[in-house]
Amino acid sequence: MKLWRSPLAWTFLASVVLLAGVGGWLLTDPATSRSEALKTGGLAGGAIVALYALWLNDRRRRVEERRQDIERRRHELEAQRAEQDRERVADERFAKAVELLGHDADQVRVGALHALAGLARSRPSYTQTVLDVLCSYLRRPFSRGDGTVPDVERELTVRLTAQRLVTDLLPARDAEGPVYDLDLTGATLEYFDLSGKLIGGLLLRYASLHSSTNFSGCRFAGRVYLTSAGTGSGRLLGYFRCRGAVFESHAWFSGTTFAEDADFTETTFAGKTTFKDATFAKDAVFSGAVASCELDLRRTSFGGQTDLRFASLPASVSLYNTKVAAEKDLRLPAGWTGEELRDGEVRIVAEAG
Repeated sequence: MKLWRSPLAWTFLASVVLLAGVGGWLLTDPATSRSEALKTGGLAGGAIVALYALWLNDRRRRVEERRQDIERRRHELEAQRAEQDRERVADERFAKAVELLGHDADQVRVGALHALAGLARSRPSYTQTVLDVLCSYLRRPFSRGDGTVPDVERELTVRLTAQRLVTDLLPARDAEGPVYDLDLTGATLEYFDLSGKLIGGLLLRYASLHSSTNFSGCRFAGRVYLTSAGTGSGRLLGYFRCRGAVFESHAWFSGTTFAEDADFTETTFAGKTTFKDATFAKDAVFSGAVASCELDLRRTSFGGQTDLRFASLPASVSLYNTKVAAEKDLRLPAGWTGEELRDGEVRIVAEAG
């Protein structure tokens, strides 16, 4: 009974009926031969079989499509579960590494820093978070006068590792992709080198930078604040190199103290720039630098050889009480001049007209 309920049985029956019906009808016509009647009836019956074959192929196609859709959804679910597992493992690695940053042993802290950097490399979505943690470690109070000499040197080794990893995680100057911010407010840094890197915003307020600092070739896509750097704990900046850098937004150096030479040769200041109340204890070079927006040099003090021959200056430049030591070599752009004061200093002013 089930056989006669199948589409194949009904197709066979319809084909036979159509063959008999068409063949029989044509045989009633004297002009039609038996062979032609059978041939035509066979074609009619075969058409039914062909339609069944088409329907069967369409059904198989739809079944295959449903199977593939189910398989695709299964793979997506497995991939989602695998991604969740990777996220869970990454979160556990991150939490464990952060916990180990407080370990007493310096080698454990170094290992934790490398674990964080490795996590950022394998999971780029963690990069900004890892950079925040590294910067947070560098913001911890640190002084060479704290504790015994071996302990201080070991801690310095850990901090230099953190600095190097920060640099390694930053993209190259002309790289495409995400841009990362650094918050090093109040940090104590030594031999800090970001040369040739792309940085978003940079906060170095009240930071102490020792030995040398190198920002040469950097591109700062966000705002940069070195406000009062070198003064927070009485420690001054070391040699400051910033040749060929690009500041695309604000560049704030107000109140910053440069204890050693500062070199801004061919640097571009595209946004508002201020050196108000900054102190250059030794040589300062701005030869070939470009300032496109406001430039504030109010109460800036230059104690060494000074080269302010900017390649380009904005219409708005503030020079109120901008002073240079009289005995030092002073090179100024066209339209600026120096007025000698009674106290032996020279005040820089813009010529009228």
